[in-house]
Amino acid sequence: MCLVVLWVAKWVCKAFAWVWVHIFCGLILWPLVLFPLGLICLGLTELKCALIALWNWVSPGPRPPKIEHVFVLYLENRSFDHMLGFSGIKAVDVHGQPTSFNEGFTPNSVTNNINPYDNQAVPTSSPAEYYLSGKDPDPGHDFGPTLTALCGDKAHLYDESSGAYPPINNSGFVLNYSQSYKTDILGGPEQRVQDPTRVMHCFSSDQLPVLNQLAREFAVCDQWFSSMPGPTEPNRLFAMAASSGGLDDSPTLESAQIAVATGFDGYEFENGNIFDLLDANCVSWRVFAGDAFPFSFILKGANVNRLLGRFRGFDDFVSEINEPDFGDRFVFIEPKYGEHTFDLFGPSDFSCGSSMHPLDDVTRGEQLIKTVYEGIRNSPHWESSMLIITFDEHGGFYDHVQPGTAVPPGDIQTAAYNQNGFKFDQLGVRVPALVISPYTPAGVVDHTVYDHTSMLATAERLFGMDSLTDRDAAANDLLHLLPLTVPRTDAPTTLQPVATPDPPLTCERDDASTQDRLLMHRSELRLAQHAGTYRDRRVAEYPVPRSQIPFLGIALRRALDGTEYADRVQWIADFNAIRTGVDAAIFMTDAKLKVQYGLDMKKVMRESQKKLRRTQSAVKW
Repeated sequence: MCLVVLWVAKWVCKAFAWVWVHIFCGLILWPLVLFPLGLICLGLTELKCALIALWNWVSPGPRPPKIEHVFVLYLENRSFDHMLGFSGIKAVDVHGQPTSFNEGFTPNSVTNNINPYDNQAVPTSSPAEYYLSGKDPDPGHDFGPTLTALCGDKAHLYDESSGAYPPINNSGFVLNYSQSYKTDILGGPEQRVQDPTRVMHCFSSDQLPVLNQLAREFAVCDQWFSSMPGPTEPNRLFAMAASSGGLDDSPTLESAQIAVATGFDGYEFENGNIFDLLDANCVSWRVFAGDAFPFSFILKGANVNRLLGRFRGFDDFVSEINEPDFGDRFVFIEPKYGEHTFDLFGPSDFSCGSSMHPLDDVTRGEQLIKTVYEGIRNSPHWESSMLIITFDEHGGFYDHVQPGTAVPPGDIQTAAYNQNGFKFDQLGVRVPALVISPYTPAGVVDHTVYDHTSMLATAERLFGMDSLTDRDAAANDLLHLLPLTVPRTDAPTTLQPVATPDPPLTCERDDASTQDRLLMHRSELRLAQHAGTYRDRRVAEYPVPRSQIPFLGIALRRALDGTEYADRVQWIADFNAIRTGVDAAIFMTDAKLKVQYGLDMKKVMRESQKKLRRTQSAVKW
C-alpha cells in the first residue's frame, strides 16, 4: 500500500512540474514578459551602437589608418633568439633607413650559460630540434624555472614578501633545463634531461621558411616581451585582459578545485576583458579555435558568447573571411593545442597540434601561419586588415636580451591566485612578434618595447576605446608600423612550403573512429582506476601535470554547457575528485566525448542506474 501511495505521489509531482514549466513558463512568462524585455534590450543595444557609429563618423581629429580588421594569431612557447636569431635579416626602420637586427646577438657565439654536466660555457647553435617529443622533456617555464633562467645562480635572492626580482643576466637557461626530469611511461625511475643545451639551439631560416619569409616581407618587433616572467596561463590572460588578476604561475589542482567548489565561472577582471570592451563599444569580434578547448573559453561569459556564435572552429576561418560581408573587426585565432587523445600525456603533452609547443612539430605551426596569412591575403578584406603573430612566452628557450620593468596593471588582484608574491612590475622573456599589413613596408625591424598588452592597446586606439588597466594604458601600440598611405600590391599571395622534418612526428588522424577509440581508452583507464595500476605502475604515481590543469577547467566549462542539472552536479563532483593523472585522463576523455560527439557519459550512467532501480523495484513489486 505504501509503495502505491509513493508511486501516485511521484507522478502527481511530475504532472505539476510539467504544467508549471510548459503552461506558466511557456505560455505566460516567456511570451508576455521575457520576450518583450529581450526585444527592448536588443533595441536599446542597437540604438547605442548606432549613436556610437555616428559619433565616430562626425567626431573631429585625425582619421585612423584604413584598418577595419585586426587579426591576432597567438602561438606557444618560443623565444626570439630560438626562432629568429639565425635568420640573418637585413633590417630597415619604418622610414626605410638601415637599422640593426637583434642587436647583441652573434650566432654560434659562447654565452654566459654554463652546462652543469661538464661546467663548460654553452654557445648558441643551429639547427634546432623540430620537436622534443620522444627526445627530452618540455623545458620548465613556470615562475620558478623562469626565475632560474633569467637570474641563474642569483635566483634564490627573489623575495616573496616584497616581490623584488633579483638582477637579471639571462645566465640560467641551461641550468634550468638541466633540472627538468622525464618520467618513464612504463613505471621506471625519473630520468634527467639528456642534453640540457637543447634550449640554446636555434632554428635556421631553412627550417622556418614561412616565418622567415613573412619577417622579410613585413615588420619584425625585436623588443617584444611576454607580459610576465612565467608560464602560459598568466601571459594569455594578459593578452586578453591586460591583467592576470593576480595569477603569477600555473594554477595548482587544489586551487582549481576550490575555485569550482566556490562557484568559479571563469576568470573575471575588475575592468572586464578585451571582448567585454569590444561589446561595450559595439565592435564585432570572433574567436577561431583550433580545437574544442580554446584557452579563451576560460574567461567569464564564454559560454554565452559561444551560443551567440562568437566562437567558431578554425576549419571555418578561410571560408568566412572570404565572405564579402565579413564584419568582425577583432579576430583572435587560437591554435590546436594537441592531438587530444587525452591519455596520460594529453593535452599536457601538446604534441600533434599547431601551437608550436616545444614537444610538438614546429612545422605544424608553420602550416597554421601559412594558412592564416594566405587566407587573409587572398580575401576581399586584405586591404583593410592587420595581422599580428606572436607567442605567449619563451617555453624555456634561450634569449639574450634582458627584459626590463613593467607597469603593474593596477586593478583588483585575487590574493588566492598569487603563489609567489609577484608584483607584475617585471616583463618576461622576449618572444618573436610580426606585424603584417598592406600598409607595412617590407623588411622593417622595429625596436620599440612591447608586451602582449600592446595588441590590446592597438585595438583600443584604433577603435576609439578606453584601456582596461594601467598596463595597456602605458603600452606602446603598433599603429606607427602602418605608415603607407596606399596599400602594397607586391605582398606575396602564396608563401613558401613548410619544411619537412626527418623523421616526422607521427600522429594519429582524428577520423570517424575517434569516438570508438576514446570509449575503448576510457574503459582501459577506468579498469586501471579500480585496479590501482596502469601499465605496470601504481595509479597514485601518475601526477596531474600543472600545464593540464587549466584545460581541465576549460573542459569542465565546455561540458557543463547545455547539461541537465543532475548531470552538472556529477560533472563538478568528478572534477573535484581528480587526484591523479589517471583521474584527469578519464575526465578529459569524458569531456571530449561530450563536447565533440554529444555523448554525455554522466547522463548515460545516471539513466542506466535509474533503469536498474526501476527494474529492481518492479521485481520487488
